[in-house]
Amino acid sequence: MIQRALLIVTLVLCGAQVGAQELGVTLSPIVTIDSERVFGSTLVGQQITSNLEGQVKDLATENTRIAAELEAEELGLTEKRATMEIADFRVLADAFDEKVQKIRAEQDAKQRQLQQLREAERQSFIEAITPLLSEIARRHGAVAVFERRNVLLSADSIDITQEIIDRIDAALTHTTPDNGAVSPPGDAQNPDVPQSTD
Repeated sequence: MIQRALLIVTLVLCGAQVGAQELGVTLSPIVTIDSERVFGSTLVGQQITSNLEGQVKDLATENTRIAAELEAEELGLTEKRATMEIADFRVLADAFDEKVQKIRAEQDAKQRQLQQLREAERQSFIEAITPLLSEIARRHGAVAVFERRNVLLSADSIDITQEIIDRIDAALTHTTPDNGAVSPPGDAQNPDVPQSTD
């Protein structure tokens, strides 16, 4: 669903045309943007974040379940210790320790994969909105766009973050009147928007 939404993002934004130097638009050779705020504030970015948070929650639930199972297994092993030969118990104990280490490595790998997925989704999002970012920068007469967090001092008037958020939400998503759910444009309520074929 995320990739389909990003495809629609690219199609819509590539077709969008921004008028030249409108009245009231601040002209500046440099504009700034807070990309983290854009990602976190747009409806599409929030959908991506919500999906990732769901996966993080699922992993946390899985970790809790596994921890409970291992704790029970360890307790059972401890109870067997009094009735087993030391050598036999050591074999079971070593096997349990190996199992714990393997599971820990697997769960840690899943955590890293989720972190990498978030970065990949964020990068895909930024790449998808680049056409719109370029058009808005030209509208302001800018030849460069800087990440606001990396600028020591700048005027608020050259920050285009909110403008981009508003344009993305307007161009890429809509709110259905019955349940308020957000979805990419292009359905029966938006027949003129390009449709994804996947």
